[in-house]
Amino acid sequence: MDDVSRFPAATLAEETLLGLLLPFWQLVIGAFVLFVVLASVGRLLRRGPSRMTTALLITAAAIAGFTVVGVLLES
Repeated sequence: MDDVSRFPAATLAEETLLGLLLPFWQLVIGAFVLFVVLASVGRLLRRGPSRMTTALLITAAAIAGFTVVGVLLES
């Protein structure tokens, strides 16, 4: 038999604890992503304007492509 049916309060407490920890982990992941983005932008800025132009064009093309795919898959 499953012990969960005998102790529903313990299960509820575990779910509550995980519910409290979830926003913390989201903050940790968000901070890590922000750090990586800032580090890559700093490196790109040090490489010069020609690389910046290329990176902006590639990023714009990727955004446009994802938008087109999203609109096509939506309908």
